[in-house]
Amino acid sequence: MDGAVPMPLAFAFAGDRAEGRRFCVSAPGTGGAQHFLFTMPFDFDTHIHTPLCGHALGEPDSIIEAADERGLRMITFTCHIPMPDDAFGGRGIRMRRDELPVYRRFVDEAKRLGTPRGIEVRYGIEAEIFPEEGVMAQMDEILKAEPFDFVLGSLHHQLPAYHTWLRERGLETDAEVVRHYFKHLESGVRSGRYDSVAHPDLIRLYGTIAGPFDPADYEETIRAALRAAAESGTCWEINTSGKFKGQGPHIHPLPEIFAWAVEEGVSFTLGSDTHAPEMLTQGFDDARRLLEINGVASIRTFLRREAEERPVATAAPESTQ
Repeated sequence: MDGAVPMPLAFAFAGDRAEGRRFCVSAPGTGGAQHFLFTMPFDFDTHIHTPLCGHALGEPDSIIEAADERGLRMITFTCHIPMPDDAFGGRGIRMRRDELPVYRRFVDEAKRLGTPRGIEVRYGIEAEIFPEEGVMAQMDEILKAEPFDFVLGSLHHQLPAYHTWLRERGLETDAEVVRHYFKHLESGVRSGRYDSVAHPDLIRLYGTIAGPFDPADYEETIRAALRAAAESGTCWEINTSGKFKGQGPHIHPLPEIFAWAVEEGVSFTLGSDTHAPEMLTQGFDDARRLLEINGVASIRTFLRREAEERPVATAAPESTQ
């Protein structure tokens, strides 16, 4: 939260859902408690992982508890979809296909715990974008069989499968890699598989290219991917985890790319990419500012693969005595 508020803090819900989640923050310590009133910018988070992916923490009870503390009224779990072999990351990256029933039970338990707290829990998945239809056909079997509310599409360029694909085609320079990355996002959204593209400029992280890239050098290619998203009705995700990965101050996507997305008519989803309960809503104030600067009035969420429009609330802190 913005503002110099002493610690420790005690949080208590103090507002009407229709006006956005509002919290009275009591900061004990100096001559009695001071109270600050915050309007939370969003009451939903649609990118949340579970321990089944092998690199996340948090059981249903701790996730629901953290969601309630942060004023969330809807959360969507999006664990990594099972893939055919370890080239897409084995244990420590994603669940096995025979663990899908465990994942469903995890989400169902979170639903059970969330209902009395007024928190809706939805069943999503983080699927892969990959440039080989044979591999995608195997993934499609899961997408067709499971009753997902929300499907994210991610091109995890850092995985061995994508590195192998690039190497076999002699694509070695940063310019070649960046252009193909965004071309694959374009073909991904045209496939109709996904509701939204997760962390869409992930190529700037994790070392597949030598260093930061200037979006202006790839504007034509990036805009082609954005136009495809707008034409297909596929969203791009505002993924706030980009700010917390130690390689730059920006959430996903970069401000220049986000502005182009708005110009091209793309709609957006929002997720923290949570891998531990305390990460829920991380960076959401940054997301709100990005949306406000670019005049975006609503964000989409998904239920049973159908889009819902949610207004962007203004988060201006007020103080009370």
